[in-house]
Amino acid sequence: MGIKRNVIRLALRGRIGLMQAAPARLLLFGYVSYMLAGWAFLSMPVSQVQPVGAIDTLFTSVSAVSTTGLATVAIGGSFSRFGELVMLLLIQAGGLGYMTIGSFAVLSVYHRLGRVRTHTVRQAFNLPEGISPVMFLRSVVWFTLICEGIGAAALYLMFHQAGVPDAMWMAVFHSISAFCTAGFSLFGDSLTQFHDHVGINLAISILSLFGAMGFLIIVDGWRAILGRPRMLGFTSKVIVRITLVLLSLGTLILFVTEPELRALPPDERLMASFFQTMSASTTVGFNTVSISGMSQAVLMILMGLMVVGASPAGTGGGLKTTSFAALLGLVRSTLKNREAVRFFKRRVSDEKLNMATASLAYYSGMCGVALFLLLLTESGHSFESLLFEAVSAMGTVGLSTGITGDLTDLGKLIIIVLMTAGRVGILTFGIALAAHDESRAEEQDDNLVL
Repeated sequence: MGIKRNVIRLALRGRIGLMQAAPARLLLFGYVSYMLAGWAFLSMPVSQVQPVGAIDTLFTSVSAVSTTGLATVAIGGSFSRFGELVMLLLIQAGGLGYMTIGSFAVLSVYHRLGRVRTHTVRQAFNLPEGISPVMFLRSVVWFTLICEGIGAAALYLMFHQAGVPDAMWMAVFHSISAFCTAGFSLFGDSLTQFHDHVGINLAISILSLFGAMGFLIIVDGWRAILGRPRMLGFTSKVIVRITLVLLSLGTLILFVTEPELRALPPDERLMASFFQTMSASTTVGFNTVSISGMSQAVLMILMGLMVVGASPAGTGGGLKTTSFAALLGLVRSTLKNREAVRFFKRRVSDEKLNMATASLAYYSGMCGVALFLLLLTESGHSFESLLFEAVSAMGTVGLSTGITGDLTDLGKLIIIVLMTAGRVGILTFGIALAAHDESRAEEQDDNLVL
């Protein structure tokens, strides 16, 4: 009885401590628990066709939950159908988000959320006060299932027509992988064999864009269709415009400057340019042409797109298009010597500017430290390849110049940390690791000169 009482007491203390934890730490704990559970399942013999090392199974699990898509082993040839199913569930869990699945299950039983869950859901998706977390979660789950179902049906027809073996499973896997912007493919060459297939390129692009642009804009668009007042009109406008500008500029630059694409016919060249731009900016990570063969100038453009990344409350990573917009407004207003920061003729609050600036600073610092460590552990690879790998991991993109499988164990662990930080959110990851809150420190006027 004494042992049982102690176990119950420890369980209660753990539950109370978890419930009292800051939302950022709760999110980090949730994602890490998913990653460790996935590691355990992928390590089982039934999950593997051929033996996969412990560090590689951990890497695969983290990459799946973070919806990154980087892989140290060939997914299709290393894991069994059961292992692929485990990966698919990890991708779905990572794409929907740690709090979404658990909270949706709670809603199904109790029809309401507790205070801690409500607060954490707002933190996870950056929900404004005007949007109900309950309504938002239900919309997210149903919209995800509908999009992935339609995408799987469309891909099945095209894969079947193209003679792809086991077309149904391939369609389901790639539909979920695309919508969750994971970029995992069961084909050994990603989607390069379909570089000239308009239908498959279009289906993957639409799924990726829907997932990356964020559930907030989907909810807002649905309200507009139903004739209800939109709650995020300005945010939706910023997301759409920034996304379109980045897609257009990236496609144009790749079409004009990339030597690897010049051998293609003009229509295929345009499609490949758009697809790789879309893949980097949505952080989905699929590729229809070889990334390792691209020029350094284009790799720099792709890295810029990966840094900006997707949009808030979406399945993609990166700094987010809204943070990028806020930073653009800050630079423009500073150059014009304006007191207030504006973007699209709307004032950007100091809180949003602080968050965007802090995200960029933390992102740059973490990327710099990771690159320094990778240069120490991976001396056999070039600077630009390691930088591309680090940016891809932090943005949860999954594009690579082909060095992922050749990394040392220490190098893989560094990339694992970057992928985890990218999925939780760069700033949220920093907040979760912060030791204490300095907001109560004595306030004094600063004499800092800028």
